[in-house]
Amino acid sequence: MDTTDKVIKAVPLDDDRIEILTSSGISGIFDVKPYLGGSAFQELHDESYFRTVRPAHGGIAWPHEQDFCADTIIWDMQREFGWIKEIWFRPGVQIWHMGL
Repeated sequence: MDTTDKVIKAVPLDDDRIEILTSSGISGIFDVKPYLGGSAFQELHDESYFRTVRPAHGGIAWPHEQDFCADTIIWDMQREFGWIKEIWFRPGVQIWHMGL
């Protein structure tokens, strides 16, 4: 049984943000702006290119191979709300850790 959370919906929004929905029902806004300083993400400054984002390989991706994994997206979305939820999966066991 695959317990890995996957991005199933990615809707580009204004101001370098993406509306996200995961397979486990986590939803929120992922802010890409903090990552745009890196050379690998320079193309994302182009709004028309930014809007080509799609769910891919469990996370999100753009046509020229820029991508984010679901773990990074979920971590960042939850950090935005002032709390962190870490999830560790072991066969048949789900351990939750929550903190401020």
